[in-house]
Amino acid sequence: EDTRGLVSAEAISHSKKDAVIINVGRGPIIDEDAMIEALGDGTLKGAGLDVTTIEPLPKESPLWELDNVLLSPHNMDATAHFCKEACEMMVYENLPRYVRGKALLNPVNVKAGYYGAL
Repeated sequence: EDTRGLVSAEAISHSKKDAVIINVGRGPIIDEDAMIEALGDGTLKGAGLDVTTIEPLPKESPLWELDNVLLSPHNMDATAHFCKEACEMMVYENLPRYVRGKALLNPVNVKAGYYGAL
């Protein structure tokens, strides 16, 4: 919740005219309504979004209709290649670390709700 709306209407209003906003992290960090307005009125030149506030993105979202927005489906983890690499990392890297009592790769910060430092 600490980062929800961190990229606010005010922050967007201070961006350069040719600014493009890219979000591949956490959808709610951007005030989506303010971003949509800024994309529509030219305050922002464009957006590349792998994440949105609501996922999957609702059919009625204006983001679907904006020509200056590139949307990706946020489903990298659904590919066979990703799953194979993730499983190999868990079995060949993290399992031996766990058995030896060493720090694991990509620990989940339960309080923050994402991977990162504990």
